[in-house]
Amino acid sequence: MKIKLARSKIRGKSYNKTTNRSLTFLLFTIPGLGLYTIFSVTPIIMGFYYSLTDWNGYSRNFEFVWFKNFQTILRDERFYSALTFNFKYSFFLVIGLITLSIMIALLLNSKLRGVTYFRAIYFFPAVLSMLTVGLIFNQVFYRIVPPFGTAIGIQFLEQSLLSRSSTAIFGVLFVHLWQGLALPTILVLAGLQTVPADLYEAAAIDGISPRQKFFQITLPFLLPVLSVVLVLALKSGIMVFDYIMSMTSGGPGGSTESLALLIYRHGFAEDKFSYSIAEAILAGIIISLVSAIQITASNRKRIEL
Repeated sequence: MKIKLARSKIRGKSYNKTTNRSLTFLLFTIPGLGLYTIFSVTPIIMGFYYSLTDWNGYSRNFEFVWFKNFQTILRDERFYSALTFNFKYSFFLVIGLITLSIMIALLLNSKLRGVTYFRAIYFFPAVLSMLTVGLIFNQVFYRIVPPFGTAIGIQFLEQSLLSRSSTAIFGVLFVHLWQGLALPTILVLAGLQTVPADLYEAAAIDGISPRQKFFQITLPFLLPVLSVVLVLALKSGIMVFDYIMSMTSGGPGGSTESLALLIYRHGFAEDKFSYSIAEAILAGIIISLVSAIQITASNRKRIEL
């Protein structure tokens, strides 16, 4: 009988400790959950609410139009033009970021003198403001590149890339790659540290070529990291705003008007606030679908450690 009472007391104390610990964890969670609800969940709910109205952003009176905004967007050629630009821009951005980040990460992962110094210097552009970088390169493209192109006799560079509809996208893309390469390179560099060294040693004994070693050993281990890089690049490409706003303002002739810039103009310049919210919701759905498809596809090929 005494043994049973002792066991019940021990169980009671253990239960009380578990309950108190769970309550403590819950109390620590409440502030973060409250902030997330206020600044993330609530704006999403309110945004969807206003997307069903004809609110212009400042008037107290508005009416429900339900899904009329979404129906209008699906027939808007300007929306499809901006979406086409974003997909084209994202395609080049993804290819550039993944290719260059792998090349630079492999170089920084090698045993060269001064590699640590170059790692620190290379990450410097990531801490700069995108708007500031865009304004600086805007002056570079208009004031430095054309005279330089004239001096060395390259006709392609005698005129600013940003002043031509056919090349403006590549001018913006160059700046985006210059600043945006830092984080993907760091991620790929971290992924390279997960590759077991004994696999490289076994490959060296088998005498496989560097190309085979990369595609058969390195790349499979990098797939989880490249999946993250791809999602970030797609999101950055689809929602690009700062570079375009500071460098081309959507020109020339609307050739670089991105989806984010179109949403901004509809909301703050053309007083179509509810319409712009509906566009933002559709953009979020597109990003989510593309990211889900990409993550699912990459997960099928990743290596289980």
